[in-house]
Amino acid sequence: MSEVTMIVGTIFVFFVMKKVYARFTTPLLLPVLTTTITVIILLQIFDVSYDSYMNGAKWIDAMLGPAVVSMAYPLYAQRETIIKNKFSIIISVIVAMLSGLISVIVFAKLLNFDNELIISLLPKSITTPVAMQITESIGGIPSLTAVFVILAGLTGALTGPIIYKICRIEKVISKGVSMGSASHGIGVAKLSEYGEQALSMGTVSMTLSAVVGSFICPLFALLFT
Repeated sequence: MSEVTMIVGTIFVFFVMKKVYARFTTPLLLPVLTTTITVIILLQIFDVSYDSYMNGAKWIDAMLGPAVVSMAYPLYAQRETIIKNKFSIIISVIVAMLSGLISVIVFAKLLNFDNELIISLLPKSITTPVAMQITESIGGIPSLTAVFVILAGLTGALTGPIIYKICRIEKVISKGVSMGSASHGIGVAKLSEYGEQALSMGTVSMTLSAVVGSFICPLFALLFT
């Protein structure tokens, strides 16, 4: 199949899944999840290898950078709210990062994971490019970290709305900071459903998590593995 077919096919599947999600809005039909599953099934049916698929899909991957940069606009639009809540945001991000790392260490030790696997798990709540760099620098497996990062993002996007409801989290700022701290880009994409303010808070939190995690993850790897 040609590169154009891969690009157009992936975009078409995502477009259809967005329509389905708009019609039946439930976390289980999140477009990024259903599109991924559908593409995997189609690749299996037509016997297309991952390398062949990425020959075309790499151009979609290349657009990730500009897409992230576009998040600067809601940040600019919400700059006054961000400045007003800067201390709350910073403290929340640090607490979220520490909580995530401690839980990883505790569960990994209980399940007798080896050190290489634990190190690969540590940056799971950080955006993929940064997480992979951190893992590589502390002796983990970057490709494995990428899988854990995606799982963390999908888990947050799927369960976040339920947790908001159970814990009665009503403030948009709280929703944005919690999702951005725990579930990076996939979670931030979910925040677009809660408005521009939540999206900007999630973007700030995701960025701060990458910075904080770059310092704390190596420290945890040194102390606990």
